[in-house]
Amino acid sequence: MEAVGTILTRVYASRAQIPVAGATVAFTQRGTEGRHVLLAVRTTDGSGRTAPVQVATPNASASENPGTAEPFAVCDIWAESPGYELLVVENVQIFPGTQTLQELELIPLPEQTSALLPENPVNIPPQNL
Repeated sequence: MEAVGTILTRVYASRAQIPVAGATVAFTQRGTEGRHVLLAVRTTDGSGRTAPVQVATPNASASENPGTAEPFAVCDIWAESPGYELLVVENVQIFPGTQTLQELELIPLPEQTSALLPENPVNIPPQNL
């Protein structure tokens, strides 16, 4: 039996955490053969936040015994906005019945530079549960 968790993001720039309004944020999961399956696309509001996205997760009770499935779903998040580097965050964990807030810091592009795919996506390792 599956449960549902939600994820939303807050996109900002610099250590001052200035919100990035109008950023495009895509939520994906890896399907068979490593292909990404699109869950949702959201645009950030004036505070840099996206609307929540519901994600199917394993039922919490399915993880109560040793050797069973991990108690969370995993998704990747892609965020972009004109004038900033594309940011990819991999393996974001979403728990059943919980709202996850993923902070996304965009890096401004040097002048006269176009957006490129990131050389090193951010990878979030699983929690030691």
